[in-house]
Amino acid sequence: MEHSVEARITILILTSNRRAQLLNKLELLCQLPERWPIIVVDNGSSDGTADIVASRFPQVLLVCAKRNLGAAARNIGVAYVHTPYVAFCDDNTLWESDALNRALHLLDTAADVAVLSAHVEPGARQEAGPGLFRKEYGLQEARHFYGPQSLGFMAGACIMRTRAFYDVGGYWPPLFLGGEEALMALDLAEQGWRIAYADDVVARHLPNRDQASDRGRYRLIRNAIWVAWMRLPLRAAWRETCFQVVLARRHDMFGWTMLQVLWGLPRALRRRKVISPPIEALKVLLERPAATPAAGSES
Repeated sequence: MEHSVEARITILILTSNRRAQLLNKLELLCQLPERWPIIVVDNGSSDGTADIVASRFPQVLLVCAKRNLGAAARNIGVAYVHTPYVAFCDDNTLWESDALNRALHLLDTAADVAVLSAHVEPGARQEAGPGLFRKEYGLQEARHFYGPQSLGFMAGACIMRTRAFYDVGGYWPPLFLGGEEALMALDLAEQGWRIAYADDVVARHLPNRDQASDRGRYRLIRNAIWVAWMRLPLRAAWRETCFQVVLARRHDMFGWTMLQVLWGLPRALRRRKVISPPIEALKVLLERPAATPAAGSES
């Protein structure tokens, strides 16, 4: 199957040991009339994913990592992207039929937007609760595409300018998985890029059984502390650390999590570059609790 001559978005799928889900997804994506270029990054799978993708989907570019690199495997995939935009998704998310056309139109009309966050159905990481979802992704005030800027996005359900991805150097490998978007979001904002949300660009999401695992939770806490000391002013970094320590104690994982934090903290501090006051102010604004419809008002 040949790609559309005017294809301007590449779909990049990150997968690891979920062969059945991936195959079903590729069947649907390859039937889309636009014939978008598709790249699959196999993140060290041991279930035969690479062999069956290569045999059943020769039109898909398969990139194999020798081991599971976490989010940083996307860095490898983007090196093979030759379109101005890249639509990231995982093996448990699927773009709706017209989502990428809508995203293409929106990004073409807003040159300062680096990342377009999709509206995820039935909901992303719902088991974490709506408050954590708003805080983690910063979407509570980004109701419409041309609304206020966000400082968060979902790595597995967004469309990004390829140039912007390169501008910030991709994902920092030590973060692996779990809130890995936070560092990139701050760095994009610091360079003048915007992150926006479009409720009519829809991705379907199937939650994974391991999303609420202790391993995933400790990485969220560890990474939040690392990012705080990499980018936030001292007082804000300490405040975020205290908040995350409370979470670690609440989930009975204080000792192991803090051991991991301390092990990687020197490497994180070597990359410390504090965000500017305007970006810090934006971060504080977006992390405020969402106002209720009765009491809320636009300023």
